[in-house]
Amino acid sequence: MQSKTTIRDVAKAAGVSITAVSHALNGKGTLSAATRQRIMETADRLGYQPDPLARGLRSSPLGVVGLMLRPLDALGTYRPTGVDYFTRLIGAVAVECLERNLSLMLLRDLSKLPRQPLALALDGYIIADPLDGDPVVDLLQQASLPFVTIGRVPDRPAFNDWVGSRDEDETEMVLRLLRSKGAARIALVTGCDRNAWNLDSMAAYRRWAEGYGMPARVVSRPEADGTEGGRDAVAELLQDGELPDAIYCLTGRHARGMLDELTARGIRVPQDVQLVAGADSEQSRSAVPAITAIDLDPELIAAQAVEQLTAQVMSGKPAEHQPLSTRLILRETTLGGNRG
Repeated sequence: MQSKTTIRDVAKAAGVSITAVSHALNGKGTLSAATRQRIMETADRLGYQPDPLARGLRSSPLGVVGLMLRPLDALGTYRPTGVDYFTRLIGAVAVECLERNLSLMLLRDLSKLPRQPLALALDGYIIADPLDGDPVVDLLQQASLPFVTIGRVPDRPAFNDWVGSRDEDETEMVLRLLRSKGAARIALVTGCDRNAWNLDSMAAYRRWAEGYGMPARVVSRPEADGTEGGRDAVAELLQDGELPDAIYCLTGRHARGMLDELTARGIRVPQDVQLVAGADSEQSRSAVPAITAIDLDPELIAAQAVEQLTAQVMSGKPAEHQPLSTRLILRETTLGGNRG
C-alpha cells in the first residue's frame, strides 16, 4: 500500500517543527543525535518517503515549471462542471512557458505521497490559490525551491511573490455597484476553502457592512457542493430571516445554483434580488438571466505569474508585485445590466 504521509504528519508525530524534519532527513541543521534519530524513526514508522532522486537533480535545470491548482486539489476532481477559469489559466501558463522555451508540468498536492516523478526537481513552481497554513508552501520553502503564488498566502503577510487582484478591492467594487443600484441588504456567500479569496472577501464585506450600518449576513458552502450548494445557501438565507435584496456569491457554480433556486421559488432576479458572481464562467454566461460576474482575466494572471517566476529563477531577484485591476461584466442579474 502506498503511503500518504506528509512531512507535516511526521513533524506532528515526532513533536517537532517541519523545519526540524527537513533538516533531519537531509542531514542539515544542529539537531541533537537523539532528536534526529527520533524524527527518522517516526518518518520510517509512518512510511514517509522523501525524494532522493529529485534532490540529486535539483541542481541541474530541467527547463520545466510546475503548476498546482489548490482549489481543485481540495475539490477532489480536476474536471468540475461549468468551470473554465482553470482550463484558461492552464492554457495561458503553458503558452507563456513556451514563449520562454520552458515546459509546463501539472502537479497534484505535493504534500501527499506518492508524488509524480521528479516533482521536487523542477526549476520553479506556481501555486494557484494557496491555503492558510498550506503544507505545499511549507514543503517548497523548506526545500528552498523557488515559487510564486496566484493569490495572497493567507498566513504569510510578508510573502510578496504573488500575483493577482486584491480580493478586498474586488469585494468593495461589487458592494459599491450593488449599493449604487439601490441594494441596502446585501448578503455574502463564500466557499469553505481557507484561501485569500474567501478570507479576504469576507473580511472586506464585514468592514463594509459595519461602515454602512448594514447587518452582515454571510453563508458559506463547500466548493465541492457546486450548484446544490447555491440552492442550500438560498434556503439558509430564507430560513434566517428576511431575504436580502442583493447577493454577492464568490463561487460561480454556487451563483448558478442560487439563481435556479430563487427562480424556482418565484423570486425575481434582479427585481427582487440582484446577484453577482465572484468569478465569470460558462455557467454564469449561459444562465437565464445571465449572471453579472467578475472577469478574473486568467490570461493576464498567467503572464504575470510566469514573468515573476522566471525573473526569480534566472536572476534571483523577485519581480515587483503588481496587483491586477479586475473587470466587472454587467449582465441581467443586476438592475440596469446589459442584455445579450
